[in-house]
Amino acid sequence: MKATLEIKNKTIIADFSKPLDISIPLRSSEENPLAWYQNKPTIAPVKMGDWTGKVSEGASVNFNNVFFNPHAHGTHTECFGHISKEFHSVNEALKTFFFLAEVISIKPEASSPLERAGGADENISEESISKALKGKTPEAIVIRTLPNTSDKKSKHWSDTNWPFLHEKAALFLREIGVKHLLIDLPSVDKEKDDGKLLAHKAFWNFPQNPRADCTITELIYVPDSVDDGSYLLNLQIASFHNDAAPSKPVLYKIL
Repeated sequence: MKATLEIKNKTIIADFSKPLDISIPLRSSEENPLAWYQNKPTIAPVKMGDWTGKVSEGASVNFNNVFFNPHAHGTHTECFGHISKEFHSVNEALKTFFFLAEVISIKPEASSPLERAGGADENISEESISKALKGKTPEAIVIRTLPNTSDKKSKHWSDTNWPFLHEKAALFLREIGVKHLLIDLPSVDKEKDDGKLLAHKAFWNFPQNPRADCTITELIYVPDSVDDGSYLLNLQIASFHNDAAPSKPVLYKIL
């Protein structure tokens, strides 16, 4: 099914019959991705007295409770309320859901050969992003880190010191007008950074003049079958009154 949309004064024709889902589903299993030292999420039937909300145990319906943390247990989208003293909801920040997006693949590296030789932390640099974008200035960017192993869909990330987005790279994305940043890591920042959150703050322009309508989506997974290039992004979020919500970003090829 082809559809025509007007986005940012551009006419886009996309193939809606072949969605490319880049979210990771939530599962009550150790195979669920985990971060921030949290245990696996739980999805279990309600129990009230001798009644269990499970059809296979005699109930008329399946009736489950779900316990999880949006930031730790799968694909989620957050607003600047994630780092502000005042409460801000991602459900209020994201009001439109279709964007022109650029998928890029980046191999994180230490900033210099000397640092690489010394085993320094790996980061995604401004230079690597600029080179991958080739002058494009999309409203949304999807960063696939390399190597792109399928264990990202079930990885336990705590204490792994994952690569991070350099502060200058986040500032560069803000300056070229990127409003929605998607990445396949648990955070755009270092796992342990003493609460500096440099990439979050640079991207959202926080606290000087926060970009209230901009979002960061973390813990996505972009299969190798999805080529780098331009796509139509449908950024779907659950309607949570919270700084972050589970989300389902879906890409569509542009025809």
